[in-house]
Amino acid sequence: MTASNLPASALPVQWAGELLHLLPEHAVWWPEGRVLFIADLHIGKAATYRALGQPVPGGTTQENLARLDALVAGHAPQRIVFLGDFLHAAQARTPQVLAALAAWRAAHAPISMTLVRGNHDSRAGDPPAALGIEVVDEPYLLGPFACCHHPQAHATHFVLAGHLHPVCRLHGPGRDSVRLPCFASDARQAVLPAFGEFTGGWLMERAPGRCFYAVGGKSVWALPASE
Repeated sequence: MTASNLPASALPVQWAGELLHLLPEHAVWWPEGRVLFIADLHIGKAATYRALGQPVPGGTTQENLARLDALVAGHAPQRIVFLGDFLHAAQARTPQVLAALAAWRAAHAPISMTLVRGNHDSRAGDPPAALGIEVVDEPYLLGPFACCHHPQAHATHFVLAGHLHPVCRLHGPGRDSVRLPCFASDARQAVLPAFGEFTGGWLMERAPGRCFYAVGGKSVWALPASE
């Protein structure tokens, strides 16, 4: 799929003078750089909870990797940048999880991959070296973007970050409301929704100049300032 025939569900935005597409799969596509940006994958989170005795269902790692497969098939990226929290915790490094990751990486060997370390990465440890994923500290500069895990200011580059798992609230009649994952942007930074299954969300407050882009129904749309 080329930049010119992306699905209508992808919302184009202009950040740092570049055309980006906000994808309903909770990722950002940069056509000019042929880069996918993904935040907060949290591979092995369910396995971590099970290791702590919590009776949560399995299968989230395979679901995450299948969604990544679909993005790769649809966009043919040259690079994927993970904006922190690739593995959820040390307990996520089970033989099953690591084998699934190894098979997934082998299937996409030509794609360059970079992980910008997040707070969970400091506890989980870097991905196995055999995966061939470059691991760096924030900020990682790529074109006009400062790739980070934690939202922050940067003097010269537009920040792309994760960490917050942002959600927004839409209000209906009466007291009806719904929370949806979202992208949120300010003048010099944007925060991506969490990509991983089995992740919570943090309700981001409105602020002057802040824009929200809700994700739902396999679409992304900009919310009006008064929403």
